[in-house]
Amino acid sequence: MDIKQLIYLCNLERERHFGRAAEASFVSQPTLSMRLKNLEKELGVALINRGNNFEGFTAEGERVLAWAREIVSVYQGLKLEVASLKHGVNGTLVIGAVPQCSITLAQLLKSVSAKFPQLDFRVSVLSADQLLEALTAHTVDIGIGFFELQTLHELHFQSQPLEDSGIDLLFHPQHFPQLVGDAPLTLHEVAALPLCLAEPSRYFRRYIDQNFREAGLTLHTRLETSSLLQLVQGIFVGLGCGIFPRGNLLPEMTPQLQRRPIAIAPMSRHAAVVIAEPGRATPLAQHFFDAAKSWLLQ
Repeated sequence: MDIKQLIYLCNLERERHFGRAAEASFVSQPTLSMRLKNLEKELGVALINRGNNFEGFTAEGERVLAWAREIVSVYQGLKLEVASLKHGVNGTLVIGAVPQCSITLAQLLKSVSAKFPQLDFRVSVLSADQLLEALTAHTVDIGIGFFELQTLHELHFQSQPLEDSGIDLLFHPQHFPQLVGDAPLTLHEVAALPLCLAEPSRYFRRYIDQNFREAGLTLHTRLETSSLLQLVQGIFVGLGCGIFPRGNLLPEMTPQLQRRPIAIAPMSRHAAVVIAEPGRATPLAQHFFDAAKSWLLQ
């Protein structure tokens, strides 16, 4: 058994396809298949359900995968630790983020970059549930999203909660002049408006829907999309109004749009920046977390 076999196994889990897993592993598909068959032979158990295509993992394969993730994570952390000793803090951090959270991610990355200018970032947009799974499987280094704090504690993650500053309605005053003002809007007032909202699978959207449903109200969703850019463009041209956690958008980027607070119950989950427990987080992730925490607490 060697580390490459375990990396191939983890890549197959992520890609769910032999060809794509081989590409991700920078080997040919026959090479990947042969190395994984050798691993099965050495362990004496079948790990993969094979048919014409990849058909998932056996029960034994799932158990081996759990160990493989841990070993590969430690191996990659060791490589990063050696690289940081040679060259300082540099490399690429993989960040999983939900699309609507009470933080402007670009500002956070800019602040960390000021301290570690050789650090690069790759951001994947995930749902809140996918994000916790990705953190547990070590497929992302950093998680920025909505979490149950008790779950984070039980899983021994390090977390820095983000401030919950409330929820805003975002609108263009040219199209909705009646909304100009400062007083919080009621749910009844918001329900009377056409809205541009994220897709229903997102935690923030589910939170919005639940609050209006409990109030006996039905939302008029004129535009529904997974793209924040499309949401903001829809709001800008007057298709409808948007609902965002305060702090999610940079006001300077949308100077013509205005905001009104919404009187709504707080979310049950908490927004937070999350990494693995001390000693298990990669050196780059720990440096990022410490710098992010300092910036957030300013």
